[in-house]
Amino acid sequence: MSTVRLTVGQAIVRFLAAQRTERDGEVARLIEGAFGIFGHGNVAGLGEALLEVEVATPGLFPYHQARNEQAMVHTAVAFARMRDRLSTFACLSSIGPGATNMITGAALATVNRLPVLLLPSDVFATRVADPVLQQLEVPWAGDVSVNDAFRPVSRFFDRVWRPEQLPTALLGAMRTLTDQAETGGVTIALPEDVQAEAADWPAELFEERVWHVGRPAPDPDALARAAEAIRASRRPLIVAGGGLIYSRATDALRALVEATGIPVAETQAGKGSLPFDHPQAVGAIGATGSTAANALAGDADVVIGIGTRWSDFTTASRTAFAAPGVRFVNVNVATFDAAKQAGLMVVADARAAIEALSAALAGWRVDDAYRAETRRLAEAWDATVEAAYHLGHEPKPAQSEVIGAVNDLTGPRDVLVCAAGSMPGDLHKLWRTRDPKGYHVEYGYSCMGYEIAGGLGVRLAAPDREVVVMVGDGSYLMLNSELVTAVQERQKLVVVLVQNQGFGSIGALSESVGSQRFGTRYRYRSEASGRLDGDLLPVDLAANAASLGCRAVRVATIDELRAALREALASDEARPIVIHVETDPLVGAPSSESWWDVPVAEVTTLDSVREARARYEREKRRQRPYV
Repeated sequence: MSTVRLTVGQAIVRFLAAQRTERDGEVARLIEGAFGIFGHGNVAGLGEALLEVEVATPGLFPYHQARNEQAMVHTAVAFARMRDRLSTFACLSSIGPGATNMITGAALATVNRLPVLLLPSDVFATRVADPVLQQLEVPWAGDVSVNDAFRPVSRFFDRVWRPEQLPTALLGAMRTLTDQAETGGVTIALPEDVQAEAADWPAELFEERVWHVGRPAPDPDALARAAEAIRASRRPLIVAGGGLIYSRATDALRALVEATGIPVAETQAGKGSLPFDHPQAVGAIGATGSTAANALAGDADVVIGIGTRWSDFTTASRTAFAAPGVRFVNVNVATFDAAKQAGLMVVADARAAIEALSAALAGWRVDDAYRAETRRLAEAWDATVEAAYHLGHEPKPAQSEVIGAVNDLTGPRDVLVCAAGSMPGDLHKLWRTRDPKGYHVEYGYSCMGYEIAGGLGVRLAAPDREVVVMVGDGSYLMLNSELVTAVQERQKLVVVLVQNQGFGSIGALSESVGSQRFGTRYRYRSEASGRLDGDLLPVDLAANAASLGCRAVRVATIDELRAALREALASDEARPIVIHVETDPLVGAPSSESWWDVPVAEVTTLDSVREARARYEREKRRQRPYV
């Protein structure tokens, strides 16, 4: 057996460069390259290995410099989502705080079932220099480091104490990354001395390896039970989740619903499963949904969830599906999600299952009256959206008007990116999606700071599409550093920066639970009251963006916003263009006529909280278990 002598760091880079995925005959690189920040934990290990490859074989395994470890994980996750989970990046950090900065990104990846490879550096395996700089000492466990915090937020975790352990760790990591039911954050912790240690490796470890991503077919008996339940229904409803889009099952879905007339509601990750104006499309569902989808959900007798994990927003905290005896059919590649809501389980790839259901339901369709009701409800909601787009609110526009302007001026294949604050909820309700990959809102973890880093990942994954990032001032201030990375990589992003002087989403939520927007506004501390209720802070976010190398544009009206957007989208500038607009945070989007369970204080001296508690108890009575 021939061998190759390499350091552990060099072996990792060579191995990762040779990994491929294949689905439906399409072959892609599993690991497109690396994002990384270097410190004493990895500069001589993985850092040297990446340099060596870049000098000797340019393009074999590209390295991208990041500014924040959490942000580079977000970039990799967005890239993976845009590539339908078939490709991702490795993210490498130094020891200590560099590593723990990635934990939030790991959690986001795992919550959203999106693959990302995390390579945090670790303490010395030999322990001869303990405690090294940035090492956490645990007196009763010498083998524990801060990297053990990755365990609960990773789908796979290993630590390579010796070079001989590396092949098993790498193969286990690749297996998890390519398993559509198990994928998420994948972590291999790498002690800094081991990274630089040399060993003799079998040459075949570095040969091209293709990981087949299959389409598991549904069990015939499970499919028959699901088809029987649907055939017996009078008011069925499909809830399309992100798994449907990752499976590239949108054409199959369209064929199914056009043949049967079943209406389709969408989760955040599933938005775009049908074009917004399709006859069977009824829009977003749940706490941030449309009145059309929620009205149909309330009377549905069979709910068919495809590729959804049934979050509390989707189910309106288990109040959305209210019909007595309502049944669920769950199509999911993961048994964990397929078993939720006590549903009939169809464990399969979404496209394979939809195609099989289409055959099993051949000749069956819903009543014409139900189709007509579906269309009437959808058209009424679309009129509500149109009105929200054109409120004419002054002196500052409403956020819904900003969304309307962006929606009107972007093309069908342009990608909208958002994650946190009030905008994801408004976008879920109001955005008119025309392409399955045109709506990219991270709402599984709803992580503040994802937007700009995520936008960069989308742009890297789809350089032929325009990418528009919508971000509020609170989220922008959390993590804007990857604007610099986008400048460095000459990547164009159009960033619509909405300034509403605080945490708009939580402000509205605080008001709804009687807490009077406490702690949600960006204001000076008042000398008179001692509270944060003084004048607005003199923060200039447009100037900040310009200082980071972006072109910054200030607008005050919707007409000015439209002009700036039109120019930015047409521009061939190879850097971010940040459009700053102030909005009125007190003008909300149209109501979903739905509910979200956020507990209210049971005893209080505040009248506002007492009133909110009474409303909460009324809504709480509507909740039901699905067993």
